[in-house]
Amino acid sequence: MGMTAVVTGGRGIGFAVSEELVRQDHKVVLVTRDRARGEQAVAALGDQAELVVGDLSVLADVRAVAGELQRLGRIDVLVHNAGIWPTKLARTPDGFEQAFAVNHLAPFLLNHLLEPRRVVQVSAGLYVKGRFDPARTPTGEDFHRMRTYCTTKLANLMMVPLFAERGLTIDAVHPGVIKTGLGDTTGLMGLIMKFVKRSWPAPPVGAEPVVKLALAEGSGRYYDRFTETPLAPVATDRALARRVWAQAIELAGVS
Repeated sequence: MGMTAVVTGGRGIGFAVSEELVRQDHKVVLVTRDRARGEQAVAALGDQAELVVGDLSVLADVRAVAGELQRLGRIDVLVHNAGIWPTKLARTPDGFEQAFAVNHLAPFLLNHLLEPRRVVQVSAGLYVKGRFDPARTPTGEDFHRMRTYCTTKLANLMMVPLFAERGLTIDAVHPGVIKTGLGDTTGLMGLIMKFVKRSWPAPPVGAEPVVKLALAEGSGRYYDRFTETPLAPVATDRALARRVWAQAIELAGVS
C-alpha cells in the first residue's frame, strides 16, 4: 500500500478524491461530521478507507479529530476539502461565524496539531471577492450571503505562503466550478441554482487537480486547476496576512 492520506469532507469532491486515491492503492482516512454518511462513504471505498467523525466548526472537536488522527502515525498528505457556503449567519458554540470556523480556523489548527508531510488546501477562485476584516469577520459582523464564503477562503489562502515559509509543505488549488451541494438553498434561488448546476462538471473532474497536487512535490503555490497561478493582490497583503495568522493563533489556542 502507498501513502496515508487524510481527507476532510466525505461528499462531493472529497469523496471523489478519496475514491481516486484508493484506486491508486493509497490508504484514506475520511473526516466527516455526519457519522452515517461517513460510514456509507467508507463502505463504498472499501478496506483501504477509515473514518474519523468530528464537527470541524467546533474547536474541541477539531482537537479530538487531531487526537484520533495522531494515532495513525505518519500522515503523508492532509487534504483540506471540507467547507461550507453559508446562506445565513450562524455562530458556532465557540462564538465564531460558521464558515470562518470551518473554512479557515479548522485547517489552520489541524496543520499545527498534525504536522503532516504534505498539505493540499482545496481553495476557490472566488477568494478574489473576499475582504477580510479581523475585527468583524471571525464573528460574522460583516456577514454577507456570498462574500463571507469568499472572505473565509481568502483568509485560508493567505496562510499558505506563511505556512510554507515555516517549513510546512503546502499548496492550494482551485478545482474549478463543480456540481456539488455547496451553497444549496431552498426557495426560488435554490431552484435557479439547481438548474444552473446541471451544466457544471461532476466531482471527479474537480478531484483530478487535487489528487495530482497531493502526489506532487513543491510548496507555497496556488493552482487554478492544473496551472500554477500568481495570487491576486487581495491575497498578497503581507501585513494583513500576518495579522490574520496572529489572530488565528490566538483564537485557535495554538501554543
